[in-house]
Order: sequence, then C-alpha cells, then structure tokens
Amino acid sequence: MAVINWLLQRRLKNRIADLRPQLYRTAYAWCHDPARADDLVHEALVKAISRLRTLQDEDALKPWLFRIMTNCHRDWLRRQKDTVDVYEVDLPCEDCPEMNAERAATVKSVREAVRGLSDDQRKVLTLVDLEGFSYSEVAEILEVPIGTVMSRLSRARQQLKRELLRNERKAGAATSLKLVRNQHENG
Repeated sequence: MAVINWLLQRRLKNRIADLRPQLYRTAYAWCHDPARADDLVHEALVKAISRLRTLQDEDALKPWLFRIMTNCHRDWLRRQKDTVDVYEVDLPCEDCPEMNAERAATVKSVREAVRGLSDDQRKVLTLVDLEGFSYSEVAEILEVPIGTVMSRLSRARQQLKRELLRNERKAGAATSLKLVRNQHENG
C-alpha cells in the first residue's frame, strides 16, 4: 500500500511540474510582472505539493492547482492593495527579435488591453481563452456561479475588442502622420 501511495504521489508531482508553464503564463497575464508571476507560481506549487494528500480526484488536478494559484494571487493582491498598483507595471519585450517587431507590437497591444480589464474579467478571460478551461471548471477555480463566469467573460471580450480597435486606430493615425511628414520632408 505504501508503495502504491508513493507511486501515486510521484506521478502527481510529475503532472504538477508539467503544468508549470501554463501556470506561469496565466500568472503573468494576471500580474504583468515576470518576477511576481514566478513567485506566484512557486507559492502555488509549494502549497499544492504540501497538500497533495487532500486532492480527492486525480482527474481534477489541473483545476485544483489553478484554484490554489488563484487564492495565492488573491492573497497577494490583498497584501499589496495600498502599496503596489499592478496596472502601472511596464510590459517589457526583451525576447522579441527585431524581425518580429510587428508581432511584438501586437502582443504588447493585447497585453495592455488585457491589463485594462478588471481583475475578475482578466482571470476569467485567461483561464477560458488562454488555458482552455471550461466554464464550469473556471466557476470551480474562482468559486463563483457559472453565470458569473459567462457574464464576466462576455464583458471582458467586448472590452478587449473595443480597446484593441481603439489602439489599432491610434497606431494607424500615427503611421499616417509619419508618412505625411516623410513625404513633406522629401518632397
């Protein structure tokens, strides 16, 4: 029996380790700070591994793990409420090569638009659209009714679309202004 329990624990730990990239991607989308995202994931993994025996259903490992991270993030926000404005964090693009400048600009625009969402909307959007959780899984992770998940997701997508279209119009106007200046200077 002890060997079976040990093997199960080992298999679950391996599955947890495999989920780390998804956890990091989601944590980064929530807090927009690579170091904070890494800390958040680390905290969630430590808590998950220490509480592995409380997991009732092995198939529910992924939602269980994301729920732990959600709670860690919520606790962090409570502690930082008056000291850090998470919306003031710059989004560095250190790993984007020059040849992918357009892609990097798009990624930055999307990240900024996502950053403009409320915390609740951002969580629902990233869990459903980025991580592929079902509405019911997200409801369980965030401990809210499924209708709340659906309405937050709908509002988040609408706001994201509006913001991206607004940014696209601004970028188009700036590009047009540069072209006019260049033609005036060269003409």
